[in-house]
Amino acid sequence: MDLITIKKELEPLASKTTKKRYLSQGAKEPLYGLTIKALKPMAKFLKSLDNCQELAFQLYDTENYDLMYLASMIVNPHQMTEDDFNNWLDKAYFHMISDYIVAVCLSETEISRTLASQWIQSENPLFKSAGYSTYSWMLANRPDDYFDDEDIKEKLSIVKEKIHESENPSKFAMYYFLYNVGVSYKPLHEEALKISEAIGDVTIFLDEKKEKVYQPYDDIMKEVSKGRLGFKRKYVRC
Repeated sequence: MDLITIKKELEPLASKTTKKRYLSQGAKEPLYGLTIKALKPMAKFLKSLDNCQELAFQLYDTENYDLMYLASMIVNPHQMTEDDFNNWLDKAYFHMISDYIVAVCLSETEISRTLASQWIQSENPLFKSAGYSTYSWMLANRPDDYFDDEDIKEKLSIVKEKIHESENPSKFAMYYFLYNVGVSYKPLHEEALKISEAIGDVTIFLDEKKEKVYQPYDDIMKEVSKGRLGFKRKYVRC
């Protein structure tokens, strides 16, 4: 199986509706418009091949969002270096790549906290977004004793100070980090609620005409009321 064959087999599965949705969220041509469900059979097959890791990097380098997502489904993140992740993030041109491909893969590795902390300090909104998103995926999946309270507190302090002046998409990633601390990290649940009250509503500008307002305190408490305090995902990647 090579890249040309993969493309030929996936193109007929394209959905105009899915493509339109991806384009509205920031994706750009070329892309097909493939759902995760449509990608799963191909991902399962490719993971059985000896050259799976090589194919993952080739798929990502196409800059086709569908193929980049497929790359994230088959890659072995533990075989990726810091340079590999930085190169992937350099090629991430919108938040669904930085936060749902690069950050998701990084969150599975043992270099996740080190690299995510570096990205959080970046002036690049997508790097910052990927950093906070990596922590969000980890908080929602790894046991509480994996984390250091002071590390999380430091990042919460940055969120409290910087969230309202931050650009999209890093603003949403900060909100989601705060939310995940409040829901999935019991040691700092109360701290997350205090900061949520202090910052109030978080407005995300979807485009020039549309905006969405998030209420982190209420959003956390909704999950608590459902008995989901301490919730952990079994898996992060699809």
